[in-house]
Amino acid sequence: MSELRLVEEQLTHSVIGAFYEVYNALGFGFLEQVYISALERELRARGHAVGREVFVPVIYKGDEISRQRIDMIIDERLVVEAKATQELHKSARRQVYNYLRATRLQVGLLMHFGPEPCFYRLESRRAGE
Repeated sequence: MSELRLVEEQLTHSVIGAFYEVYNALGFGFLEQVYISALERELRARGHAVGREVFVPVIYKGDEISRQRIDMIIDERLVVEAKATQELHKSARRQVYNYLRATRLQVGLLMHFGPEPCFYRLESRRAGE
């Protein structure tokens, strides 16, 4: 296993642990921003650098045509998107893949603070990104 892959696995493991810590403490029913605030606090307590509501440009033919707001970028390596809905819609995964393309990061976590906690670890589909 490459050193980069090991670092990414350790990072995702830590973030997933923080996700469950927050969910176990708060349960289901709060607004998304409540979970994001608690998750940020937990991640900082674990020693992670947390970028919150990070705006990332979308570039087309060399020009910025739009900006996307990402819930969190952890340690400048991992995209985190949180949802606090009854059901997780398919479009949420596509949203994370778009964030990975825009940031050129390799790994993202989609965290669902729903009636049952769940997460998805997503990797960039494009080689070299």
